[in-house]
Amino acid sequence: MEEIAPDLFTFRGLPVGRVYLIRDEDGLTIIDGSIPPAARSLQRQLEGAGFQLRDIRRILLTHAHPDHVGAIPFLLANSDAELICSELEAPVARGEMPIPSPSRAELRGLAKLARPPQTTLPKMLVGRTVADGAWLAEILGGLQVVSTPGHAPGHLSFWQPERKILFAGDSLFNFRHMSLPWSFLTVDMATARQSVRKLAQLDPDMICFGHGRPLKEGATGRLRALASSLPEVPAGNKRVTPI
Repeated sequence: MEEIAPDLFTFRGLPVGRVYLIRDEDGLTIIDGSIPPAARSLQRQLEGAGFQLRDIRRILLTHAHPDHVGAIPFLLANSDAELICSELEAPVARGEMPIPSPSRAELRGLAKLARPPQTTLPKMLVGRTVADGAWLAEILGGLQVVSTPGHAPGHLSFWQPERKILFAGDSLFNFRHMSLPWSFLTVDMATARQSVRKLAQLDPDMICFGHGRPLKEGATGRLRALASSLPEVPAGNKRVTPI
């Protein structure tokens, strides 16, 4: 496990995606959960850093896709953690409705995957739903919930305004460079572009992605450059209102 900022860690060597850990006085917060085989790696890395599964108090879910939910049932079963997500993602996380799929045209891109995409998730208990602008005072000195739909209908990002840390989930990718999420895995690309423009109103010093290394240098400039390069989108995008 790597400490990327005071009290903020990312797990190493997971099979898919990024999982983040936040240390607060009352315990730990996990952001997202990779895929099921990551569960034991998460446990080993937690214990190697001096933590226990029972120390997890909260799990923030950016969106209910299999590569972000995978290890969460294991974490919930071995802790008293509260699972927090958006209202739109909650029925998917609870296994009550299928995972929303991209448009028919974009589905052709799923042929790039080695196997058919998972369509439902295991049932999980959602402890709390949050909406755009909500304030999670107990986490990292205060996190603002930012609704960033597009990749998934109820996708959430999280913003720490004092330390200027943005947890972007899959609203942004950062493989060789920062980009939009891949279209063949995204429900609504036009809305995803709107969400990137919305995030570009912030001024992050660090961006933590669901896929790709956290970005510390030139984060705001790169985010705004990406947003300015996107096609115009319809009016109606909400600004992020500071708490």
